[in-house]
Amino acid sequence: MKFKIGTENKEAEQKLEANFVDNSGIGVHYMDAYLKPFNSKVEGEYEIKVKRKGLKVSLKINGEVGHGLMRRLDVSPDPRVMLQAAITEAANEAGYAYSLENGAFWLEKN
Repeated sequence: MKFKIGTENKEAEQKLEANFVDNSGIGVHYMDAYLKPFNSKVEGEYEIKVKRKGLKVSLKINGEVGHGLMRRLDVSPDPRVMLQAAITEAANEAGYAYSLENGAFWLEKN
């Protein structure tokens, strides 16, 4: 069953602008703002928690935990692309398929 867990935080893009100071090289301020809508309860049966620590994104869905890494060299230097790859990796490790469709986050049990 596929379920929607939230929508993109479009304001997170402001954290990637040239005049915004972020010395991390991977856009940690963008990541934190982008991941905020992931923390939710969905349809009364799914509790989703996400957190970032350094380069690692941890996604917890009803006790199932997955981790993804921000990989600048292997994936892309673009924080948007790196973050989507890290979320996908974390969801897969937790046993879910992640997708971003029309600005909405979706998960489906594998």
